[in-house]
Amino acid sequence: MPEVPSLITLCIGAIRDAILDENGNLSYVYKLPSELFDQLIPNLPPLGLQNLQEAMPSGSSNDSWFSDDCLKPSRKRKRFGNFDETWKALYRSRWPIVQQDESTTDWQQVYWEKHLQNCLDATAETISITLFDGFLGEVEIPDALLKYISYEGHISRSRSYSKLAYHCERFGLYARRLRLQSVHCVAEVGCLLRNSRLESLEIHWLKSKEQVEGLCKLLEQSKETLASLEFVHCKLSANLVTEICESLHVKGFETDVIKSISIKRSGCLDCSHFPLPLGLESLLIATSGLTLLILSDNHLWWKTAKLVFDTLLEAESCVQVLDLSENNIAGWLSHFKWGSPSCINTDRKISKSLQSLRLLNLRCNNLQKDDADCLKYAMGYMPNLEVLNLSENPLQDEGVRILVPFLVEKSKCDTPLVELHLENCELSFHGASQLLEVLAALKVPLKSLYIGDNHLTRKFGPSLGRFLHSGIQTLDVKGIGLGLDGFSDAQKELSQDLSIIHINISGNAGGARTATFLSKVISQAPKLISVDASSNWIPVESLPAICSFLKDGKGTLEHLNLRQNPLCNKPDIASLLAEFQINGKPKILLSPPIASLYDNDP
Repeated sequence: MPEVPSLITLCIGAIRDAILDENGNLSYVYKLPSELFDQLIPNLPPLGLQNLQEAMPSGSSNDSWFSDDCLKPSRKRKRFGNFDETWKALYRSRWPIVQQDESTTDWQQVYWEKHLQNCLDATAETISITLFDGFLGEVEIPDALLKYISYEGHISRSRSYSKLAYHCERFGLYARRLRLQSVHCVAEVGCLLRNSRLESLEIHWLKSKEQVEGLCKLLEQSKETLASLEFVHCKLSANLVTEICESLHVKGFETDVIKSISIKRSGCLDCSHFPLPLGLESLLIATSGLTLLILSDNHLWWKTAKLVFDTLLEAESCVQVLDLSENNIAGWLSHFKWGSPSCINTDRKISKSLQSLRLLNLRCNNLQKDDADCLKYAMGYMPNLEVLNLSENPLQDEGVRILVPFLVEKSKCDTPLVELHLENCELSFHGASQLLEVLAALKVPLKSLYIGDNHLTRKFGPSLGRFLHSGIQTLDVKGIGLGLDGFSDAQKELSQDLSIIHINISGNAGGARTATFLSKVISQAPKLISVDASSNWIPVESLPAICSFLKDGKGTLEHLNLRQNPLCNKPDIASLLAEFQINGKPKILLSPPIASLYDNDP
């Protein structure tokens, strides 16, 4: 026989339905005995909890009531102290994988923000499948999403919240960060999200004038709060880019609201007739608080990159991160070396600079030795640069050698370079070894160096071993061709304590000597936290050596990546290494058997 529900269970069910249906004045619920009220709260679905919280009586003097200012001043509300724990449980139940900073999270806010995002994603899918041509707010929300905020039986009784308009109007005020598709950018989107206080907006696949007009209405009403704007996979003319930019600020006046502008994988800035849209130029000058500018993978023309940099320099921008990666902008800084009537004369004392710039990402831009020479001159305009990414550019040894004087002088400055990326730059063993000698002798050593994916061969082993004594903290030498002898030669150079914290030696075919090298490194690196030794052909026979250095280590190692090694073929390896995963430290990453990866059969 089915279990007979208790009287309290029946009461909670009846009250829950009344709250969901919003029958009458819900303030009576707050007069319930505490034992019943405390059992009711965790049994309410999100929509019921929201209804009850909005109906909370105001003006109570009870110490357990307090004011919550997460909304606009005009929408201040009271809420009960234990509600936040219930929202936290509801969030974790629905999105168990998504992590949040629990110390600062308003769980009610992030719950409805993510729910609204799910609704927007679902409507975009519905429109694309059904060729919907009505009003965006009339699009039906799938039952699968409605069940999350109510319950199945209640959905069959009430469909008042089945359309997108309801969710935007009811929960839009909780939205701070949203991602919109082009189908959302219609004339009514501003009306649907009129209660929102957007701080971050991500736009995908924008391409038409109508879509831009719809977006601009939303941007205009959000320009007092919108700090981050990102475009992905968009295709816009220079005029449309200007329209978007002008909707973010009043022409001729500065704005300190926008902090981040990002355009990725888009065709918005590739026109030779308008290398830099006037609206974007105006916005870059007007955004006095801009700290991050990303123009990545946009088929950027070298002249556009030049104008962007010159505009930031002329405005003495406060930008801290400039990312121009994955374009093809060779020659973009040539005017700093050769000079031109339209640029600052580098022979004179520098009158303007990008004082705030900390990170410059030029990865994968087809930069060559001549570009390195020009970059050396331009570096004088970036006195506080700390991170330089030149990976995946064919600089070769000569291009990197040109930058050596800059590296030496930079180490003597108040703000030295701390991180350098030179992965896949066609460096040879000789060029990389000479570079490491220079870096090891710097007045202030680098903290992080990435030189992986350069074919440096086994000859690089001794240089690697010696460089580990330079004070380097993060080192990436993946896929440089060390082999067995390279690891052995590197190990012979290790003679004292190391400062290394993170090291990536993956993809070097070191075999058993990888484990021997790591044993020596770990014994001499008291601060070592993570090691990536994946894809190194480490055999099963190396397991005792690995267990030994884990036992003898200083106890700080948290992550050891052993994936894609024959060692992982051992059936009971997980259980053998389990003792080293107490409380998740170290977290040893293993992969399923991979014998087929080393199968020589055709």
